[in-house]
Amino acid sequence: MRSRSPLSPDGAAGRAGCPGPARVGRRELLRFGLASGLGLTDLLRLRAAAEANPARPSTGRTRRPTSVILVWCHGGPSHLETYDPKPDAPAEYRGPFGAIETSLPGLRYSELMPRQAKIAHRCALVRSVHHRGPCHDSGMQTLLSGHEQLVNRFGNPDHPDCFCVASKVLDRPGRSIPVHVGLPPLAYSGPAYLGPSCAPFAVTGDPNAPSFEVPDIRLKDAAARGRLERRLRLVDHVDAVRRDLDQNADAVARDRHYAAAADLLTSSMAREAFDLTRESDPCRDRYGRTRWGQSLLLARRLVEAGVVAATVSLFGLEKGMSSNWDDHAVNWDCFKAMQERAPVFDQAVTALIEDVYDRGLDRDVLVIVTGEFGRTPKISKDPASGRPGRDHWPFAMSILLAGGSMRMGQVIGATDARGEYVDQRPLHPNDFLATVYHHLGIDTRYEVLDRSGRPFPILDRSEPIPELV
Repeated sequence: MRSRSPLSPDGAAGRAGCPGPARVGRRELLRFGLASGLGLTDLLRLRAAAEANPARPSTGRTRRPTSVILVWCHGGPSHLETYDPKPDAPAEYRGPFGAIETSLPGLRYSELMPRQAKIAHRCALVRSVHHRGPCHDSGMQTLLSGHEQLVNRFGNPDHPDCFCVASKVLDRPGRSIPVHVGLPPLAYSGPAYLGPSCAPFAVTGDPNAPSFEVPDIRLKDAAARGRLERRLRLVDHVDAVRRDLDQNADAVARDRHYAAAADLLTSSMAREAFDLTRESDPCRDRYGRTRWGQSLLLARRLVEAGVVAATVSLFGLEKGMSSNWDDHAVNWDCFKAMQERAPVFDQAVTALIEDVYDRGLDRDVLVIVTGEFGRTPKISKDPASGRPGRDHWPFAMSILLAGGSMRMGQVIGATDARGEYVDQRPLHPNDFLATVYHHLGIDTRYEVLDRSGRPFPILDRSEPIPELV
């Protein structure tokens, strides 16, 4: 019998309290850190150190800015109850739900996805990615890093995920908004040997809560902003004297880090991007007044403002038995859990994809919906309770994509009649990641330095999926 998986929605991100803005001075700037505990000025200092890394790549050309929104089904969603139903399989495989036609002729989704079924022509569905990562950490790290991980490494990945790599490659001095934002950061993934400078900016609150705010962005009132501005002027005066006495490189860099931290704290662009109250009530209602819905709406706002990668981890419904998508029978009845989460998920994802197209973002923004793996096609039973469940299954999974100037309205690959194994057009996580990197303009031949200081390729073999690009 499988035990309950130790899935923590905060995962490796951690938590730290944030001080109030009543006294905002140079010392306080150090404490206006990320929710994960990494100070904002520390983050900027670490990123500057990373820029000095001789293996740091450059895109080498000017290109149209692009971005990614990852909708991460935390725990691993069943492909049979979402995008790859098997209505003709035996009952012990197909489950209780039927399949429905979509707007793309010949394609059927689970009956639990009626809204997404109506916009299938705006999406591309990949049904043939598979890997061997057996658990949540190894599955996530394999899928998002492109380096196979077969040993469980909870919160301590061997290799960085693709979005932390994007932070390494695409971050530039003077940005007023982070490259990578985690809503919240993905559990079990992270920057690995790239260092904490490439970690995502962490947003751990519930965007649907009336009290939601991002503590590292908003100074609560005009008085706090005024105090910050006065202190910065005083710091400038003192630093002018200090620079006459101390012309070393560390002092110059220290000035730049404080200035960058102050820019982010006082940036109207950053404050507005994180402010959901600027959205109309009909728009917010369209996504659904839930944590999942408002998180996806916030992700859309962030990429519009210049965030390169917004990752949204879907866990913790406001109501219901399941805290994630890890549908073992020992955890809960997998089919009742799907009935609870599906309407929230279906509404939020549909609204996001429609919004991306309606706002003309589909050329530059790629939406990805997936988890670390699929679930076992053969239904299991908990001996004690008799509850049905589906266990981990990395040998077949579905990945939904929309936008990104890619070829939509198609299905790539297929699984067999029971949904157990890939039957047509098998694809590796590296094929998926090469497609993401291609969209972001990152050359997969770039190398970074691993923990031993040796150059290491971000992908060891890779070509974008040609049907998409």
